[in-house]
Amino acid sequence: MRRLEGRVALISGTARGLGRAAALRFAAEGALVVGGDLLHDEALETQREIGREGGTALTPGPLDVTCPESVEAWVGEAVEAFGGVDIVLTNAGSVRFGPLVEQSYDDYTSTVRSELDSVWLTTRAAWPHLARSRGCVVTIGSTAGITGSLTNHRTAHSAAKGGVIALTRQLAAEGAEHGIRANCVSPGLVDTEGSRGNLLADTHPPRDAARHIPLGRLGTPQDIAHVAAFLASEDASYVSGAHLVVDGGWSAVLPGPLT
Repeated sequence: MRRLEGRVALISGTARGLGRAAALRFAAEGALVVGGDLLHDEALETQREIGREGGTALTPGPLDVTCPESVEAWVGEAVEAFGGVDIVLTNAGSVRFGPLVEQSYDDYTSTVRSELDSVWLTTRAAWPHLARSRGCVVTIGSTAGITGSLTNHRTAHSAAKGGVIALTRQLAAEGAEHGIRANCVSPGLVDTEGSRGNLLADTHPPRDAARHIPLGRLGTPQDIAHVAAFLASEDASYVSGAHLVVDGGWSAVLPGPLT
């Protein structure tokens, strides 16, 4: 039997990258996927791809994870369509990089709203439904939340992702009495459309990062999606408050990550 058979999974950021990979993976495991993204047309294509592969998915409309009303409406659509929520994967987010003394406060707050506040808003909206289903939350952190960088100016990103890791542990604590599990996956460098435009660009030092990673390659969105699917499944029924780093062993060795 598929590991997520019949479970309703809310996944944000399903237009591309990790969100699309997770939506496809969860659907392949039998989940009823409710996706969402500001890039609505691309999120709809993810929905169509799930359908072509025999899965079930719903993409109600453009989703802004920084807007409480948008998030509440999204959760409401999922409950109306499928009767509840069992899994929340808080993947969506955007980042603005910049040196501390040069980055504007607007860029800082935009990153924190998108990467941290969005997790709080989504889990808060879904919480009563997760309590009824004794469901689970999977958040997406980053190695940026546990290490500094000599080459990437990312104070806002590091602060937000460090906050996601801490918030996940608190969600595990508060969720325990309701049977809600919460765990965080922190990717290292992953080859996505977004990373090719900044961290993996020819002008950025980590462009040759694969040679520094013990397993000898960059991560893929599927690598992260596989771990998220495990944490969402009953195979991880005794796992809560965990923080799993998925970076090919990069953060386990010295001198450590370039990013």
